Amino acid sequence: RKAIGENTNHTFYFLIFTFYFNCYFMFKSLLTTAILFSCSMVMAQDDPEYRMEFGAGLGLMTYEGDFNGKILSGENTSPSASIMLRRVMNPRSALRFALGFGSVRGTSKNLSTYYPDFNTKMYQESERVPYEFKNTLVDFNALYEYNFFPYGTGRDYRGAKRLTPFLGVGLGFTYANCKNGTIDISAMPAQSDTYTFGTPEMTGSKGVFTANLPIAFGVKYKVADRVNLGLEWMVHFTLSDKLDGVKEPYHISSSGIFKNTDCYSNLQVSVTYSFWEKCKTCFKE
Repeated sequence: RKAIGENTNHTFYFLIFTFYFNCYFMFKSLLTTAILFSCSMVMAQDDPEYRMEFGAGLGLMTYEGDFNGKILSGENTSPSASIMLRRVMNPRSALRFALGFGSVRGTSKNLSTYYPDFNTKMYQESERVPYEFKNTLVDFNALYEYNFFPYGTGRDYRGAKRLTPFLGVGLGFTYANCKNGTIDISAMPAQSDTYTFGTPEMTGSKGVFTANLPIAFGVKYKVADRVNLGLEWMVHFTLSDKLDGVKEPYHISSSGIFKNTDCYSNLQVSVTYSFWEKCKTCFKE
């Protein structure tokens, strides 16, 4: 019996020792894991985040209206430029303010749509000089941008990606300088089939100011901690039908927002520089 009791005590002590030994190594493993995780979090967020970006872009602006029905038509495309300021709210969203410069151009020559005052294909209209325009344009817009992925270096914000597509929508204003003047065709009498007028006289104001709705789609790529590269295509839906100088060439008056109005698009490459570093020791925004 004494031998049996001693064996029982040895087994009991062995189990206690094994239990504490396993607890020690489990605690050590958890502590090591926590330290490594903390280190990885620190390493993953050792790059600063920035609140603002400033930069510029170059691109191609295309007129899309009564005298052009094609998207990105070479005949109606002109160089464009812009400067921009972006307020980064968080890795997924930002507000961008941009001032753009360009021109819209087109011609009534070889149009598939028949306009009584501008057609040159009919035999009695063959001597008419085609209507051509190239109007300089200034645009200011405020755009809300939404990034599909958190945007960053990956070391400034956990899970951030250097490359992300984005969508943007906002509100803008456009001023067009119509060198030849403007005209409202719907206010004129329709031409007869037997008599041909020349190109209508542009007696209206040369300056056209209107609001526009910009919608953009593009991609951003963070080249370096402070350098960002962007490629985007933005369409501006305006409230005016006079960007080309001619309103209502069908001789039919229309009303309603964005109905029979002119548009223009801009395909642009931009470079921005990040500044105004967030405070790392301050309360996380």
